[in-house]
Amino acid sequence: MLLIASIISLFVGVADISIADIIKGQDEGIFLIGISRIPRTIALILAGIGMSISGLIMQQLTQNKFVSPTTAGTLESAKLGLLSGLLLIPTASEAVKMMVAFLFTFLSSLLFLNIIRKIRFRNLVLVPLIGLIFGGIINSISTFLAIKRNMLQDANSWLIGDFSGVLQGRYELIYLSLPSILITYLYASRFTVIGLGKDFSKSLGLNYSMVMNIGLFCVSLTVSTVVITAGVIPFLGLIVPNIVSMIYGDNIRKTLPLVALTGAIFLVICDIIGRLVIFPYEVPIGIMVSVIGAGIFLMILLWKR
Repeated sequence: MLLIASIISLFVGVADISIADIIKGQDEGIFLIGISRIPRTIALILAGIGMSISGLIMQQLTQNKFVSPTTAGTLESAKLGLLSGLLLIPTASEAVKMMVAFLFTFLSSLLFLNIIRKIRFRNLVLVPLIGLIFGGIINSISTFLAIKRNMLQDANSWLIGDFSGVLQGRYELIYLSLPSILITYLYASRFTVIGLGKDFSKSLGLNYSMVMNIGLFCVSLTVSTVVITAGVIPFLGLIVPNIVSMIYGDNIRKTLPLVALTGAIFLVICDIIGRLVIFPYEVPIGIMVSVIGAGIFLMILLWKR
């Protein structure tokens, strides 16, 4: 499915390019696919894999299936970090701005985990509700700073994920998410044990704090690179791990490749639909994922209840 969706993604767009054009060696078609379509498809696949795995890690760390970068303030923190980087060091490179976004994301994730640890009764819906409130506070700070610095339009554009501007030379930063994906696979068994609780993990001799920090590092690095590259993509890290765990269980080493593949397929298909639904114009992928993801999330909520 991922292979088929990726091939379709290469030939869907305003510019009419066919496989015959590529076979004939038409320079214009080959140039457009090389400069735009291939980078866009690669970025979609990596973002889908990264955001889905980030959601899976956060659900294990918090022991809550409804926690993800969308419902824990993680995406809002990355946006605040990116905005802060633009304000403090406007001439800095994309890599430096990503590091600032990474730092904000990592610290906010630590703060969120400390907040939910202090909650005595942590039912299934209360934790993500607190995460939404936490994210709303961070987003309000970002909005205030953006208004004061006359950057509100730029800040709002990051809220809507969009891959239409992904071109060769402007997406390579997303490859930095690959190390975090590899680390996640290497620590998959430890993340599975973390999901059983702090006391149980320590009784098995696991370094609980170290594994938690490694998990937050992977999430923060992935989310920062995706936000820098394409903006905020909501719900992806929430619904994909839940769907896979409903079918295959919670053994991360077993389900991690499935979560990665499902996330990539879901994001590529949403992008294709966004390019076709009001053709020749394009619906940003953030809106497409929000519409489809919100419906799936509601069904999961009702099913869980």
